[in-house]
Amino acid sequence: MAAAAAIQGTVPAVRRKGFWAGTPEIYFAKPIDNSRLVKVEDPGRGREMKHFGIALCCLFLLVMTYALQHFKAIEYGYKIETLKNQRDGLLEENRALRLEDASLRDPARIDILARQMGLQSPQAGQVIRMDSAAPDSSTPVMASMTPVAEISAR
Repeated sequence: MAAAAAIQGTVPAVRRKGFWAGTPEIYFAKPIDNSRLVKVEDPGRGREMKHFGIALCCLFLLVMTYALQHFKAIEYGYKIETLKNQRDGLLEENRALRLEDASLRDPARIDILARQMGLQSPQAGQVIRMDSAAPDSSTPVMASMTPVAEISAR
């Protein structure tokens, strides 16, 4: 605005202050020696800092306990998934073994293998059933159990 007024040749409406208007500001360097000062401990401040430290430690312990539980839960989740996968694998292996057992116990298969080896069907009297209740007394017995009478000392 002042530049525009100078170009047009008019004086602006604002008055300028003089050079010595007001008190001059002078700064002096003053050395300050604080070496003889002694800091006085404030017992209230020390107590506040002690309480703050205890509260901060409690908060830290709570956060660490929560973090430990959280990470243990995640670890147990992984262990559970691993054990489930292992169980599923074992169930599948068990099923395969049962199928193999059933196929190996097939009487038709056993008969074919026996005939290939040159074996014949058993003759009458050659088959002894082990699950029968009372074996014949004429046949040899490998082991037998006889009941023992109770003996009492008088």
